[in-house]
Amino acid sequence: MLKFRKVYLFLAITTLAGAFLAACVSMAPRSNPDYDVSKPHHRPDGFVNRYIERSDKPGLWRWQWERLRDGLPKPPAAPIVGVRPDLELINSESTQPRVTWVGHSTLLVQVDGLNLLTDPHWGQRASPFSFAGPKRHQPPGMPFNKLPSIDAVVISHNHWDHLDQETVQTLMDRHSGIRFFVPLGIQHWFKKEIKGTVLEGPARNVIALDWDQHANIKGKTKNLELHFLAVQHWSARSIGDRYETLWGSWAFMHPDFRFWFSGDLAYSPDTKAIGDRMGGFDLAAIAIGAYEPRWFMKDSHLNPKEALQAMTDVKAKAAMGIHWGTFDGMSDEPLDQAPKDLEIAKKEFALPLNFFVLKHGESWVGR
Repeated sequence: MLKFRKVYLFLAITTLAGAFLAACVSMAPRSNPDYDVSKPHHRPDGFVNRYIERSDKPGLWRWQWERLRDGLPKPPAAPIVGVRPDLELINSESTQPRVTWVGHSTLLVQVDGLNLLTDPHWGQRASPFSFAGPKRHQPPGMPFNKLPSIDAVVISHNHWDHLDQETVQTLMDRHSGIRFFVPLGIQHWFKKEIKGTVLEGPARNVIALDWDQHANIKGKTKNLELHFLAVQHWSARSIGDRYETLWGSWAFMHPDFRFWFSGDLAYSPDTKAIGDRMGGFDLAAIAIGAYEPRWFMKDSHLNPKEALQAMTDVKAKAAMGIHWGTFDGMSDEPLDQAPKDLEIAKKEFALPLNFFVLKHGESWVGR
């Protein structure tokens, strides 16, 4: 029986691999239309991290085989339970900053009358396929049709769990005046895939930023600055386009609220540089999930212990854990493991830290 199961799993993974290759294989990487020879992280064919060279590990299929062989990931030890969003709070005229966790890396950030989303994803899979790939385990913490009017969206990078075409298109269609702030290179994807995209002129609604650039949005009383900042990660939508568009994190800088959205990242000197450059934050949303197996994930994703260090590096007064508990099968740890490992790491850390997790649909309210 065990032998049969191994044969079945081998056939399943090779069949899926074949389907993936058939659907996603593309031409050789295009030249970088945004290439700037004066910038060290630019390359003629894309971009590169600041502190490591490109890492195209051959271990993907080894990882997939090992996890299927070992029956990983294990299911959560207990149900992951969300809460009903506080729509009265979300739709109130309160001047208090609010951050609501919709799920994974999707947050509704509210400050000075502005409503912003990070990496919006209401889809059922984080995948190019409707029949395979990470499936949503936990429903979005806020129904899409209950969102307030969205003023702006920030995208950290183009991986399928962070850039969902259907969600983006629906936001573009339903929210008049919405603007998308994206990493350099992703504006070309918008122009090709998202109807209503305008890249030039006074009606421009997709704004691409390079690392260390920023844009302004006018709030009710003051300006909000959106700073795009380097972290260690990578980009890809298919086979052959790895590193073709940029990736990064976002700092929301307002006189009344300073917030950092990490996107996806591995631990590197980038976080210390962010803290030194920006001067600290009232709140940081830091990825804590998708970290096992460590041999495969450590160059791309933080584990909870590293997330604590990143919090201190960026000089955040408080931090909330994101990028966990939402999509099945993204890594080998159970969906509910990251908060447990976070609590263990906090007990072992040298300093007491206000690093917490929210339930899907739950809101954090600032002072």
